[in-house]
Amino acid sequence: MKGKFTSVILAVVLVVITVGTVCFGYSKASGKVTKSGAEEEQRYAWPLATCSTEDTITHIFATQFAKEVEKLSDGKMKIQVYPNGTIGGDRELLESCKDGDIPFVIQNTAPQVTFMPDLAVFDIPCRFSTIDEVREKVDDPEFYGLLEDVYENGGYNLLGYADQGFRVMSTNKKVESLADFKGQKIRTMENSYHMAYWKALGASPTPMTFSEVYIGLQQGTIDAQENPYEVIVSNKLYEQQDYVVETNHLPHLISLIVSEEFFDSLTDEQQQIIKEAADTAKEYAREQSDARIASRMDTIRESGTEIITPSEELYNEIRELCKPIYASIENSVSQEIIDAYLGDMQEELQ
Repeated sequence: MKGKFTSVILAVVLVVITVGTVCFGYSKASGKVTKSGAEEEQRYAWPLATCSTEDTITHIFATQFAKEVEKLSDGKMKIQVYPNGTIGGDRELLESCKDGDIPFVIQNTAPQVTFMPDLAVFDIPCRFSTIDEVREKVDDPEFYGLLEDVYENGGYNLLGYADQGFRVMSTNKKVESLADFKGQKIRTMENSYHMAYWKALGASPTPMTFSEVYIGLQQGTIDAQENPYEVIVSNKLYEQQDYVVETNHLPHLISLIVSEEFFDSLTDEQQQIIKEAADTAKEYAREQSDARIASRMDTIRESGTEIITPSEELYNEIRELCKPIYASIENSVSQEIIDAYLGDMQEELQ
């Protein structure tokens, strides 16, 4: 029943997209924007879809991008944000975006690996010490250019990365050494590299649908889970946990992508507006992320849940255990991308 409902919503939205893009001069049939069309006022908003709720950085990124596009175009270009997976899950959104049916999508990079295997580079654990280092890397022209090529080969244009900080662990066991990870049943996404990381630490990774995590913690089906601070607080997972351990094992990157077919149909001026709007929205989302993480850490502490920052010695031990994972990812990702991502750290992993 749910699948039929989603299909109906998607169908309705696609009708609006089709009518709207034709009114603005874009036609999937021709793949071009006519001169007269570019001069006409846009009658229907272009959809931007996410699978996240309104109270998230993903939604903030999306709505700020839409505002910037409208402002820079003097109201001639409009974007409507559809959150909460209203018109499809992550996989459906990627497929629809590639086909040009949904112009814009904002989502975490994890579900994109199935479509673009080189993005598994972001599954390399313990690469960065601070989120500023992450941002510096994804904004680096050389590395970013390589990623642009990956997305273009997949049928998309990359417009930038915001983030929700790092992924951290929440648990009911105080973690101060490697031995403390042993045997803990930790919920993970169904991602082989993520699971390999926790296995390397001696934990027992347990893939589980996210909607089941709170009950799983409550009933003891799982002992722990890992997510960004924002997710831990918005879903009140900390209520069922005594500790949050700042493993900071992976950055939680949020990508803004646009259908290549749709983007190529726009005029140079429209494309420039979209790129400028994306840059501004990205910086705004990052600022909001930093502020919200600090606020959410306060919420966790006030609840009585303790936040633990592992020692440098423990971090180094974890990095050493992760070497086989680095090698596995290196076999699946372009060497050029690996080299650009790891930089000087690559020598440490030999």
